[in-house]
Formats: sequence, structure tokens, C-alpha cells
Amino acid sequence: MRGISILGSTGSIGCATLDVIARHPDRFRVVALAARGTRIEELRRQVRDFRPRLVALEEVGAWEALSRDPDFEGIEVEVGPEAARQAAAAEGAELVMAAMAGSAGLIPAVDALRAGKDLALANKEALVLGGGMLLAEAEAHGVEIRPVDSEHSALFQALGGREAVGVRRLILTASGGPFRNRPLESLSKVTPEEALDHPVWKMGAKVTVDSATLMNKGLEVIEARWLFDVPPERISVAVHPEGAVHGIVEFLDGSMLAQMGSPDMRGPIAYALSCPERIDAGLKRLDLTELGTLTFEAPDLTRFRCLALARQALQAGHAAVITLCAADEVAVDAFLAGTLRFDLIPAVVEATLEKTPPGEPASLGDVQQFLEEARTRAEHRVESLGQ
Repeated sequence: MRGISILGSTGSIGCATLDVIARHPDRFRVVALAARGTRIEELRRQVRDFRPRLVALEEVGAWEALSRDPDFEGIEVEVGPEAARQAAAAEGAELVMAAMAGSAGLIPAVDALRAGKDLALANKEALVLGGGMLLAEAEAHGVEIRPVDSEHSALFQALGGREAVGVRRLILTASGGPFRNRPLESLSKVTPEEALDHPVWKMGAKVTVDSATLMNKGLEVIEARWLFDVPPERISVAVHPEGAVHGIVEFLDGSMLAQMGSPDMRGPIAYALSCPERIDAGLKRLDLTELGTLTFEAPDLTRFRCLALARQALQAGHAAVITLCAADEVAVDAFLAGTLRFDLIPAVVEATLEKTPPGEPASLGDVQQFLEEARTRAEHRVESLGQ
């Protein structure tokens, strides 16, 4: 049985991971769970069903509510902002599912690699922020980074785990989100509820809003650049509303390999847990005759300004990429809180990028410093644009 630690266990990816694990009790055992502590009932259920050795809680108040719960008897509990790092390096875990949202997932992901754990990476920002540093840690400790994003998992599967030799282009698909055809002038009226109503995927709040602006695809271009060691100009994006084709590899001879499947994150999660083997993930089978047609179109960079900004940041360098991540986190948080209009998210990102400081980070400590400084600049911009 393979020991698994899950960072972000009560989020959408964490819950889907546990669903896959529950289908294979003879193959996997849950060693550690890390959660913010905002979904107490869900965490209680997970502890009762999977009996991890360790639970890591970010919110101190959550443990105050759970400390007398009989389900937690005999379980080691770590509490506080650094608790997830203990789960990332937990003894007995061979693979860590990195599903914490946003930049907070970077340091625990590094901890997992340094502890000799394979990393199933569902957190875009960890590789976007860490870049070559994260890959260097994996190589230094002889462990794997396995992509969980559906698009990168698709490319990983199409390549058969091999390096991108003989590849002309990698194509990431995007559904286009809920506002692909909505009049541009009406985007200023978009509500958080509308933005979170994704037409294809069920995901956490941050990535769902990023899907509506296509920032998620910009971050995925950056992620693919590092995962597959392919220059940015050989990574394309195609809007594919049906959500059946998740990624395409085009080879030098003109042939293409596409990975297809139901739009359900349990598919790439199952592959990350078991590859190169295939296991049942509980997905609805994709019926091509029922699907009927597959459509693809180039993304509209006026509508999806964030995608263009992500490519701009990637060309500018690591400091600009960090700034992009920080500004997007701040802008999305403000939109969800009702203090920033949806159509002003790219304006916050662009204004923050324009003030990217000179120099490049040389360490993870530098990355954290660049991140905090960029957040401050983005917060000031939100205040100036806010309603």
C-alpha cells in the first residue's frame, strides 16, 4: 500500500483525491491530511473515514472546535500557519498531493520534495513561482513531479512520460469559461456567483475565477514551460468549449496525439497516484456519439487580457511571473469580496506588472520577498480602482 499525504484535503482536489483513494483501499492509505480548517464537518468526516496518522490545521480556532472530538483521539495534530509543512514531510507518505490553493502551496511542495516524496502537483502557483528551483529540488532528491492539472496530465500522458523530443508544439485547451460569448460591455456587471458557475468543471473558487478570465491558462503556459522544458513560443492555447480534449501534442512529422476524457479531475488524480498503471477513477465514460462535435478556436486576447499578460510576464522573467501571481491573487480575492469589478482584474495585474522591480530571485527566500512586495503594490492598485 502506498502512503499518501494530502495538502488541501477539504478543497475540491483534496476531496476528489480521497474519493479515488476510497475506491482502492488495497492500494493506498492516507498518512496525513492538511486543511485550513474552514470546512470542519468535511474534515471530521475525512478523519473518521480514513484515520490518518497526522492532521495539520492552519486555523487555530478550528482545533479549538475539534480538540474534544472523539474522532481525533489517537491522531497527531499540528496547528498553525506552518502546520502543512509537517504533513508535506510526514513519515510514511511516499507521495504528496499538493492541492493547497495559491502561493501558500509553494513552501510545503518544496518540503515534500526535500523529504524524498514524489509530488502530485495540483497547485499551479507552486511551479509557476518556483520554476526551475522546484525542478532542481526534485532532481536533487531523486523524486518525481507528476502533473495533476488536467491539461498538463493530458500532455504528460500523450508524451508517455518522455521528454518533449521531436515535439513541434504543445496545445493546452480551455473551455473559455462562463463569459466566452458574453458582451464585453456587460463584464463590469459580473457577480462572484456568476463567475463561480463554471459551465464544465467543478473547482475551487480561485481557479474558477481564473478560468473565467483565462488567467488559469496563462499560468498553465508558464507551468508547461517548466514541466516539459519547452520554450513559450511552442506552447499554444485553444478554446475548446466541450471540455473533452484536455491537451494535444503536435510532433515534427505533423502527427498529433490528444488525450480525451470526461471533464472530471478524478481522472488526472488517479493517473498521478498510480502511473504508469491505470486504475478506476469513478468517471462517467465519454460517449463520442453523444458528444457529437468538437470545436476549437483561438482565444480572444481582448476578452481574455490575462492570458496575454501571463505570456508577457513569462517573456520578461521570473520576477515578472511572481508579480503576475501575486497581483492575480489579490485581484481575485478583492473581486470575490465584492470590492473590485470583474472586468478590472486584468487592470490590477497589468498595473502591478508595470512596477516589477529589477533583478531576479536567487532563492526561495527571494521569491517570498518578491511575492509580498508585489502583493502590497497590487493591494494599493485595488484600493485606487475599487468600488
